[in-house]
Amino acid sequence: MTPPHHTGNEPHGPLAGIRVLEFEGLGPAPFCGMLLADMGADVILLERPGESPARPYFGTDRQRVMHRGKRSLGIDLKHPEAKDLVLRLVEHADVLIEGFRPGVMERLGIGPGACQAQNLGLIYARVTGWGQDGPLAQTPGHDLNFAAASGILSMGSRHGSAPWAPPTITGDMGGGGALLAFGITAALFETVRSGVGQVIDASMVEGAALLGHALFNVRGVTETNPVPEWLLDSTAPFYDVYPCRDGRWITVAALEPKFYAALLRTLGLDADPEFAVQDAPDRWPRMRQRLADLFFAEDSDHWADLFQDSEACVAPVLNLDEAPSHPQAKARLSFFDSCGMTQPSPTPRFSVTPGRVRSSPPLRGGHTTEVLLEEGCEPFAVERLIQAGAIWA
Repeated sequence: MTPPHHTGNEPHGPLAGIRVLEFEGLGPAPFCGMLLADMGADVILLERPGESPARPYFGTDRQRVMHRGKRSLGIDLKHPEAKDLVLRLVEHADVLIEGFRPGVMERLGIGPGACQAQNLGLIYARVTGWGQDGPLAQTPGHDLNFAAASGILSMGSRHGSAPWAPPTITGDMGGGGALLAFGITAALFETVRSGVGQVIDASMVEGAALLGHALFNVRGVTETNPVPEWLLDSTAPFYDVYPCRDGRWITVAALEPKFYAALLRTLGLDADPEFAVQDAPDRWPRMRQRLADLFFAEDSDHWADLFQDSEACVAPVLNLDEAPSHPQAKARLSFFDSCGMTQPSPTPRFSVTPGRVRSSPPLRGGHTTEVLLEEGCEPFAVERLIQAGAIWA
């Protein structure tokens, strides 16, 4: 199987031959574009003049992992000639991705109506925090707000602690970018059958809620659930994170009875009457304290080695520097190094048309002339647009 981090300019992957126009933004839109590019799509990034708004967070052009495999076309969308140029690009595109507030693209003259008039089969993919309509449609927000409004943030905490969730993952990347990419691939399949494109309205709040469907499921059966508390919020001592002697942490997720039994055997607690009944909430505080004392008595490496071949569902907490060096990650080439950075490889894996990173993140405007010449623009016309300030390279 081709290594998932293999680079090469030739198109490859299940989306090879698909052309995507992505309008510069932060968060879910560029992540969605990266997912499509990893799977072989030709993603053309339309970037505005000036320094990237991503630089304070993601560094220089070549360090922006979200833009790997893409080509960059510099364009000033507020220039009088930008509208016609975008509509020309739309004619040969399969997908358009934008993450502006509702109405921005319409005011620029490149909303869904104008674009699909040029290309009936165009998939116009939009992603916002709240969706294209509703009372909060124009309200700004960030991942934390969207996770909060979805109801999911309320479950993202240890029992009795303030709600918290890993930044950008729940709303921006999962509920926004990943589900938008899913929507695009589904729409592409439909367009093959009908020849007609459609508009995709992806809301990060709704996406985050969908990711948390299991939580709503559990909430819906609480009255008939024999366990009075939600097991996955650290209420149960056998599903929690414990500190070790060296200041590191170990995770315990022995939910099922057979995994719980394996946990007790490995720790030598299988004969302890306090642990004889797993679902006994009245004993959980004492069980937790016993487990906490045990794990704190040794370093995290000790526990990682002890549970290496166990089915107890126990694993150490790795940081971002350690995760790529884990034996499982190394065996599957789950990470690769490029442009001085370690980054995750494309996923999921395909047996026949594997995805790959076609190129490093582009320089801003680095492919302006190349893309426009492909579109049939004459060299003198490209130069005139550069001189007029409509585009830049």
